[in-house]
Amino acid sequence: MKKVIFDIETKNTFEDAQSNNPADLDVSVVCLWDSESDQYLSFLEDQFNDMWPYFENADLIVTYNGKHFDLPCLQPHAPLDLSAIKHVDLFEKMNQVTGKKLPLNGIAQSTLGIAKSGHGLDAIAWWNSGEIQKIIDYCIQDVKVTEAVYNHALRNGELKYEDRNTKKEVVVKLDTSDWETLDTPPAQGGLF
Repeated sequence: MKKVIFDIETKNTFEDAQSNNPADLDVSVVCLWDSESDQYLSFLEDQFNDMWPYFENADLIVTYNGKHFDLPCLQPHAPLDLSAIKHVDLFEKMNQVTGKKLPLNGIAQSTLGIAKSGHGLDAIAWWNSGEIQKIIDYCIQDVKVTEAVYNHALRNGELKYEDRNTKKEVVVKLDTSDWETLDTPPAQGGLF
């Protein structure tokens, strides 16, 4: 199964764009991990044409809050319908079970003892100061964290987070049985 795990960073905030629609934000960089080549790659806007084949050939895309943020941000640039690709959004999977909007960093720390290297607002500040490599490094780290969390969930059927009020670790059981199954069209009728 060809997987792409990706994350995007933007050049501006919703307040800057005077909109709550992610499609109105400007994308600074897209970073991804491609399962076929086992590579982490980054693409600035003028390199997006080199990026699209990874999405076009993917059987599965994996994100953290991609359904409501990354995909809508990226779709206006895309020559294909990104929502047509099978998608596991770890944020959504956790939200469906817990009813909570849990940050990736908290899940990664509780589950694996790893952390993100910054915050999305840092990436906007770096963009404004021309520190493009810092954005790329941060975004690739987010992809690595997302990949590690995804692989743990897939192998173990669970993720963890720390409850904000009780400070106790909560184990969230996840049904991952269909995450890496290909949706196949019905067989054509006929005799053999």
